[in-house]
Amino acid sequence: MSDDVEPYSDPQDAAVALFLLNNDGDELTDVLVAALEDALRILDEEWPSRTMH
Repeated sequence: MSDDVEPYSDPQDAAVALFLLNNDGDELTDVLVAALEDALRILDEEWPSRTMH
């Protein structure tokens, strides 16, 4: 595996590549878990406002 970082057009892809390059899996896991918790919170907040037909 090469240590060269490919140029990414998406800043999120570049950030993930840097986490992986630095072998910083724990911090990457923390970021992903926090993002998932935020997404679930948003869905939970929006769910009661939806009307069921």
